[in-house]
Amino acid sequence: MDIQLKTKTAIVCGSTQGIGKAAAVELAGNGANIVLVARNEEKLKQVLGELDAASGQKHTYLVADFSNPVELAGKLDAYLANGGDCHILVNNTGGPKGGPIIDAAPEEFMSTFTQHLVCNHILVQKLVPLMKKNNYGRIINVISTSVKQPLPNLGVSNTIRGAVANWSKTLAMELGKFNITVNNVLPGATNTIRLQSIAEAKSEKTNEAVEDIFKEMAGESPMQRIAQPEEVAAAIMFLASPAASYINGINVPVDGGRTKSL
Repeated sequence: MDIQLKTKTAIVCGSTQGIGKAAAVELAGNGANIVLVARNEEKLKQVLGELDAASGQKHTYLVADFSNPVELAGKLDAYLANGGDCHILVNNTGGPKGGPIIDAAPEEFMSTFTQHLVCNHILVQKLVPLMKKNNYGRIINVISTSVKQPLPNLGVSNTIRGAVANWSKTLAMELGKFNITVNNVLPGATNTIRLQSIAEAKSEKTNEAVEDIFKEMAGESPMQRIAQPEEVAAAIMFLASPAASYINGINVPVDGGRTKSL
């Protein structure tokens, strides 16, 4: 099975922690050149130093805040003007705060739509011409199992993740003829700072211990545990590889079987 990515360049968003960082490490470990994208330059530098370069890979980073699409577009233009390349794009952005959808302010929907869908779209529009030129493209969107089964108390996230999933499916239909695939990875409960913050918010409302909340989350999966970021990264790695050349337009849950729908 061909999963080596030597000579390939992967742009990985939200890559200073959690699933994004794990994906960057995994892709670099399989030979890819990595472009880290996040808003904290100090953390970017730290992760950059952790990436495998044993195969002669060249890694770099872009400092960009996804709450500012204009800034993101400018950073991408500068990257491309300096000869930047791209074969693989991992769209990954931290989710919005939790809470019932009835309590969400309209501004929460607008800001989350900007950070997730609009910025994803800017990245795709800027980078697809390179993928066409390279005759190799993998666009992988890290979303959520909520696109199959909405999750309680994540109203804004449920809404916007669904929009991203349909945007992705539409892209898959348009870009397949250029040897560019577009797929979604749907993590379940995963051991990240995001999950910790969700558990802490629930703890404040219910006075339940955070440790007990994590046990409840683990118990929702048939595997009786939550995932590690590296397990989600493995799915991203496969979809980014030549081995996944005819897999296009699908959702891949990585949730230990928690989601009850097919």
